Amino acid sequence: MPGIALVGIQWGDEGKGKVTDLLAEKTDLVVRYQGGNNAGHTIVVDGERYALHLVPTGVLYPDCVPVIGSGVVVDPQVLLEEMETLAGRGVDTKRLLLSGNAHLIMPYHLELDRVSERRLGKNRLGTTKRGIGPAYADKAARIGLRAQDLLDPKIFSEKLTVALKEKNLLLTRVYGRLPLEQADIERAYLDYGERLRPHITDTSSVVQAALDGGKTVLFEGAQATMLDLDHGTYPFVTSSNPVAGGACAGTGVGPRDIQRIIGISKAYCTRVGSGPFPSEADPADAEILVEAGAEYGTTTGRKRRCGWFDAVVGRYAARLNTLTELVITKLDVLSAFDPIRICVAYDYEDQRFDAFPPNQTIFNKCVPVYEELDGWMEDITGARRIEDLPKEARGYIERIEELVGVPISWTSVGPGREQIVRVTT
Repeated sequence: MPGIALVGIQWGDEGKGKVTDLLAEKTDLVVRYQGGNNAGHTIVVDGERYALHLVPTGVLYPDCVPVIGSGVVVDPQVLLEEMETLAGRGVDTKRLLLSGNAHLIMPYHLELDRVSERRLGKNRLGTTKRGIGPAYADKAARIGLRAQDLLDPKIFSEKLTVALKEKNLLLTRVYGRLPLEQADIERAYLDYGERLRPHITDTSSVVQAALDGGKTVLFEGAQATMLDLDHGTYPFVTSSNPVAGGACAGTGVGPRDIQRIIGISKAYCTRVGSGPFPSEADPADAEILVEAGAEYGTTTGRKRRCGWFDAVVGRYAARLNTLTELVITKLDVLSAFDPIRICVAYDYEDQRFDAFPPNQTIFNKCVPVYEELDGWMEDITGARRIEDLPKEARGYIERIEELVGVPISWTSVGPGREQIVRVTT
């Protein structure tokens, strides 16, 4: 069986967790390939809500192995707390595997994330202040500590000495903060290491062996295409590569092993924090979307900015990820609107852009070109077949499919695991 990559095609929060959960039932491994605990997946199972931040959603299935790949940055305290919470609810986390090459979020990353964001003032990026960016920066600078270092106290101490010398200078002389004590960090992190020891392994070999053995492997990204470090709305992006190509680098498998690439999109559009957002709705409509869609961050609780579906972004994401299919989530939220808008292009000065603009200046200043479709203004949360949906809702799905150029396989009509409608086979 080929590997399956699951990718958000907007600015994140598209409902990847629900779709991962839908697929995980017939999946042998679910592998998280990038990001950290700055992202979250919310899943509702038998009326119970699970908010996962680092642990892959496959953990909810007893026959599925959840894997955290090398492209993820891991706060070991957060990971252990999440595992303990799941165990307390009867979920077995003993199967969880953590790549020894995954980089660690250290206390100085958290402190630097807070103080640097504060220093930027009105130019702040809107990070979650969980140390993600600084951890990835140290990874690129080759002074990061990895999960495997936790298993060798001598190596861990030596690497920490080098990193902490620089970080304490920065914290004390630039930001006027107190230095961090190495002994305190070592004591805490080596304890984390002992508790995580049974889970730390060469996950790349495990995943490749599963693929070679004909097992189904689902590659689960966090954030989404428009937050990609290289291809998103820079600098208002995350510090890793959520695009489908990131699944290879973040897990250690080759691109030929990933043949199905599923794009996830809301039926409308949201983003958190600062940055351009052409199809952002006016305040009244945005507030309806916030309340109807419960648009508050799983990890931060922050209210999301809301707007209309952006087909330009959809086409851009389809190209970057070579999507094989789309899943549209939260279709039920649009039951509150008639008509419903779709952004089909952008205007900038005397130019029209059907494709994503070539530079950020244009994207920041472009004006959305909208097409209006009839709404359905009725409750669709009970729909389970495409025939159960009003013709206007079916027409809306068909129009998105036409505009993005990718077939839609499923649409969700509510938060529950069972509230999903197959559109095409």
